Amino acid sequence: MEITASQVKDLRDRTGAGMMECKRALQDAGGDVEKAIDLLRARGAAKVAKRAGREAREGAVGSYIHPGGKVGVLVEVNCETDFVARNEQFQQLVKELAMHIAAMKPVAVTAEEIPAELVERERAVALEKVKTDGKPEKMWDKIVDGMIRKYFQESTLLEQDWVKDPERGKVKDVVQSVAASTGENIVVRRFMRYALGE
Repeated sequence: MEITASQVKDLRDRTGAGMMECKRALQDAGGDVEKAIDLLRARGAAKVAKRAGREAREGAVGSYIHPGGKVGVLVEVNCETDFVARNEQFQQLVKELAMHIAAMKPVAVTAEEIPAELVERERAVALEKVKTDGKPEKMWDKIVDGMIRKYFQESTLLEQDWVKDPERGKVKDVVQSVAASTGENIVVRRFMRYALGE
């Protein structure tokens, strides 16, 4: 079956995948665009790990102001090309990440970015709680480590459950899903959450 340039362009516009990937997917799907999209998504999921090392210098800064004007968020999300940066799916991800940050108040993007003094403070509070609860002393370190792991899950953006739809998994799963769909490495670079009076 002959695949036309306009079919390839249409698929590229819809998915953000590369021209050759789109052409190959259309050929494998016998020209069926919906099947080609599914093929690209399936193939993209396998390629996400390979793309993780590629540099992401394009992207977008998204913002969200909560109704009432008391909470505001700026978030920078990077991708590899300006083509994907303009992609509707990528733009939607950036917007939803800003809303998620407003609602869930993460401290950092990853656990490694949480300041050491904040981790030590949480560790001291956890240790005091374990002592107060009367747990056996030989168990303290193990229990405190578990509490710190839980703190990281609740306080780091990528480890939080996706607030809009927890069935989709963690924030990192949603980002990875968009990366698989667009065919590019996507990185949540940084964010700032402002709250009135904080």
